[in-house]
Amino acid sequence: MTKNMNGTILVIYYSRNGATRQLAELIAEGIESVPGATARIRTVPSVSATSEATEPEIPVSGPPYVEQKDLEECVGLALGSPTRFGNMASAMKYFLDNTTSQWLSGALIGKPASVFTSTGSMHGGQESTLLSMMIPLMHHGMVMVGLPYSNPELMNTQTGGSPYGVTHYAKTDGSAPISIDEKKLAIAQGKRLAEIALKLA
Repeated sequence: MTKNMNGTILVIYYSRNGATRQLAELIAEGIESVPGATARIRTVPSVSATSEATEPEIPVSGPPYVEQKDLEECVGLALGSPTRFGNMASAMKYFLDNTTSQWLSGALIGKPASVFTSTGSMHGGQESTLLSMMIPLMHHGMVMVGLPYSNPELMNTQTGGSPYGVTHYAKTDGSAPISIDEKKLAIAQGKRLAEIALKLA
């Protein structure tokens, strides 16, 4: 296991319409509310079925693409993807499929991780998407961090929210803003992840 005491929590997301990115930013806000913790936000490039299609080496806007060294340098990880038929998006899966060297070295063993998602429909597979992202992280030996019911929004939310991680109900056209409950849960999730990461580090 790579020991790192710098307090960096890595927030990796994939987003097409911006909702998952907004959740990532709120989670980062929660992380940075904890003294000694710093959020490092990164994204992943799209995957195309067209072999000629390529993404630029640097994103046109937003944070840079994640690099393998980011995984080694962090003390905790938050991973977010929109739902694709009850599963994580292919871009996130492709990134995770290429973390074999970190698995072989044990770079993520014992580090805490949390997951988050956004969906176009209320019953579009939010929780199964979160579970799909947990599986490779558990293979890496990470310690999963969810949201406890001490967060009252889990019982009150009429939009997204799950004990497995914060979710957002975006509507099919992506028009629904992050609700107050979703915002509170995202910030709480980032704060809890950072607190646990610093204790474990």
